[in-house]
Amino acid sequence: MKGDHLNSPKPEVLRVGICGLGTVGGGTLNLLTSNQQLIARRVGMPIEVVNVATRTLDPAKVAGVARSGTDPFAVVKDPEVDLIVETIGGFDPAFEVVKQALANGKHVVTANKALIAEHGNELFAVADENNVSLAYESSVAGGIPVIKALREGLAGNKIDWLAGIINGTGNFILSEMSAHKRQFADVLQQAQEMGYAEADPTFDVEGIDAAHKLTIMGSIAFGMPLRFSSTYTEGISKITPEDISYAKELGYVIKHLGIARRTDAGIEMRVHPTLVSKSRLLAKINGVGNAVMVYGDAVGSTLYNGPGAGAEATASAVVADIIDLARHQMAGATKPVYPGLGYRELDDNLQVMNIDAIESEYYLRILAADKVGVMAKISNVLQDHGIGIDAVIQKEAESESVPIVILTHLAIEAQMNKAIAALESLSDVTGSIMRIRLEPFHGQKI
Repeated sequence: MKGDHLNSPKPEVLRVGICGLGTVGGGTLNLLTSNQQLIARRVGMPIEVVNVATRTLDPAKVAGVARSGTDPFAVVKDPEVDLIVETIGGFDPAFEVVKQALANGKHVVTANKALIAEHGNELFAVADENNVSLAYESSVAGGIPVIKALREGLAGNKIDWLAGIINGTGNFILSEMSAHKRQFADVLQQAQEMGYAEADPTFDVEGIDAAHKLTIMGSIAFGMPLRFSSTYTEGISKITPEDISYAKELGYVIKHLGIARRTDAGIEMRVHPTLVSKSRLLAKINGVGNAVMVYGDAVGSTLYNGPGAGAEATASAVVADIIDLARHQMAGATKPVYPGLGYRELDDNLQVMNIDAIESEYYLRILAADKVGVMAKISNVLQDHGIGIDAVIQKEAESESVPIVILTHLAIEAQMNKAIAALESLSDVTGSIMRIRLEPFHGQKI
């Protein structure tokens, strides 16, 4: 069977090939080189990088590596390479690189969250067929070992929910907007200048990057196939300093969260701006930091936080996967310890709920005419749709219109959509209503 040569007991050395020598790949090479002796003592054998492929070859960066070039498939086909590190990113050629490496009986470690979230089901099947592992700790939350926590530390728990700040760029933007009352566009430009955001920031600010990560965590937590296309995704570009100020006045902070929750109706998988109580630990994670809270039936709430990106942090997670696989070989195991998502059998019957079916509390910001009786009309519309009011802020008018901010009780999203449509049709309401979800977990705010 393919992969058997990788599982022979007590190999003399684990030979690694790296495909992609950008921020993460370069960090991985540096860490494996600088900490080589320490890693060898921890594993029981040396780990050596013997082949590297990078789009633009810089001899200084690959000094000391036996072979290097620009073709990643040459590394995949190299018989002297036992394990492939894929840090190319994207889908092309990363997908074929990983697929061919697995088919050739080589273990693969990847930091590519988009690849795992959107093509992981197929790649895990190839890995299983060839008796090798596809490891991806570094694909979620950078240097925070949340994948290991879900698959190992919490393996005896039924996971009820998890919620996380899993995109550092978005968290930096919201933190800066909150601290200095700045507009979204201004802080985004600063994030780009500082290297936190790409020239095209869509994946970060519109929630796609976070949705990839949530898809992976949710599938591990609940033991279901990866379903990225079913994950609801909403970004932060519509958040204003006024919303942040109103949230503070009500005792909340606005965070961009990925939320996965098990319910009787199915699995919730959603990424969106969320009001978080100031008293909660997630509310205190600022800057580019990441954090994930996980609730297990035995352990209760646990929190994992740290750097979510960067060469050293992500390389740390890549190397941790390499070390795990090296220890696996040293033990002489004949099967991968953690195939795929950590389950021998996935539950294909678990379905991801449509966002219209979820239940939440809500923040509504309504711009209304400064007239007697307008608040009564708004209250009546909400009441007609079965939505209760928890708190209200109504500022003094500085023009003919006044902002009214409402926190609601729990409501079904579909009903809230109907209520918002009815409110926006009122002659005394101007423009679109701002809606931000406020998420309760087990009767408590996050």
